[in-house]
Amino acid sequence: MPQGWGSRGTEGKISTAKFARENKVPYLGLCFGMQMATIEFARNVLLMKHANTTEANLKTKHPVIHIMPNQKEYLAKRQYGGTIRLGAWPCLVKKGTKLEKAYLKYEKVKGAPWFTQNPLFTGVRTNGRLLIHERHRHRYEFNNKYRDRYEKYGFVISGTSPDGELVEAIEIKDHPFFVGTQFHPEYISRPLVPHPIFVSFLESILALKT
Repeated sequence: MPQGWGSRGTEGKISTAKFARENKVPYLGLCFGMQMATIEFARNVLLMKHANTTEANLKTKHPVIHIMPNQKEYLAKRQYGGTIRLGAWPCLVKKGTKLEKAYLKYEKVKGAPWFTQNPLFTGVRTNGRLLIHERHRHRYEFNNKYRDRYEKYGFVISGTSPDGELVEAIEIKDHPFFVGTQFHPEYISRPLVPHPIFVSFLESILALKT
């Protein structure tokens, strides 16, 4: 499920995420696609029937996806141009996740952009966790108010910003491949150096057919 904006088609996307989760169909959600999977899980696993993103419904009872605080300020001032969260940002990957497995499988790729450190972010403490750098383009994010509840029911926060404040990637336990990223791996995937997330997604599909 690719990126997107606004409210158009969101319910269909949420239904797609539900089908993939319940039927063990490989799912890869990018940016908006991760957010739709987050909403689906809230509605059908956490039983928060009216969960939504404030991008689609400002009055939602459970804003599991909400606007980033600094982005809210930009919008209030009508500062639309060049104010989205853009560029390569560091992400710490949780050990033992499908996300970590995907990156480590291709860690020897010479000059891989996802392992190329953004010079603006040096000295990040990893505490033994895998550090990647991925590109972003968004205003909305996972609402940490609900984080503990999600994790209690098998929703894995597989990637975060170094300070742990921003959820950068998610996955679901006991599923062949259900991964969502707030970042955009397609921005740095190349014909001769395909992004490990896409390769792992395809491998999970092929595994179902063997």
